[in-house]
Amino acid sequence: MRVVIAEDSAILRDGLAGLLTERGHEVVAMVGDAASLSEVVGAHRPDVAVVDVRMPPSFTDEGLLAAIELRGKYPDTGVLVFSQWIETSYATELLAAGASGVGYLLKDRVADVGDFVEALRRVATGGTALDPEVVSQLMGASRQQDSLARLTPREREVLELMAQGLTNNAIATSLTVTERAVEKHIGNIFTKLDLPPSDTRHRRVLAVLRLKG
Repeated sequence: MRVVIAEDSAILRDGLAGLLTERGHEVVAMVGDAASLSEVVGAHRPDVAVVDVRMPPSFTDEGLLAAIELRGKYPDTGVLVFSQWIETSYATELLAAGASGVGYLLKDRVADVGDFVEALRRVATGGTALDPEVVSQLMGASRQQDSLARLTPREREVLELMAQGLTNNAIATSLTVTERAVEKHIGNIFTKLDLPPSDTRHRRVLAVLRLKG
């Protein structure tokens, strides 16, 4: 395989390169930031790119955004996201065009080098390699969005005002409705988000967390 590595940690970057080279693969380029990734892939056209999620300058989601860009510009290049973080929204976008040639593995859960190399080979040849925990979180995020989609526009408004920290009385004033109507909307929100009464969980907080996803 011809591989590009995008990883901000120099130690991990060199370690991956060494492991792959020892096994007969060619690391054609290594970069420490996401901004350089598209350029080196365009120049070398590797079989697969290994990409971390959190990279300079903000160390949030630059790597995953770069991976999405690669999928669009160079669909013949496989992309294996290799990180300790799961970013569900952008991971969903990465897989939106299909899982062929895509992987997402968690650094802390890869215990065997051979398994990693095999997953990389699978992605490079158009297959898929997804950590079960990534799949679980993506499915959970999808279910949350489905439950939010069941809310009426008015219920969504009420939930958004709840997220701003407004009381029922303040929500009623903002929407020019009665406090009783707000209470009814909130009850419907709890039902549609599958948040039954509980002595140990604050349903209002949980509902807001669903909105913020």
